[in-house]
Amino acid sequence: MSDEDILDELFDLIEERKAELPEGSYTTSLFTHEKGENAVLEKVGEETTELILAAKDDDTDEMKAEGADLLYHFLVLLSMKDVTLDELRDELGERFGEH
Repeated sequence: MSDEDILDELFDLIEERKAELPEGSYTTSLFTHEKGENAVLEKVGEETTELILAAKDDDTDEMKAEGADLLYHFLVLLSMKDVTLDELRDELGERFGEH
């Protein structure tokens, strides 16, 4: 994976896992968890808290790790809600694309 395409490739993998639900996949477990969407929302909250704590501790390595975890779970949430990365990019473009 190239650095520039990593989010697209990760999102594509998440979408693939959502469609195929392969056994043994952590992503599959998020889509099939008995608590459903709430399981992912809890992970987003948990990772957000851990990122905040790492930032307060000035632990940049932990911030990167928790930030990556948060981003992954956010992408799963987008997929659950059928929101694409292009739609997210469009929203960001509307807000920040034209100054």
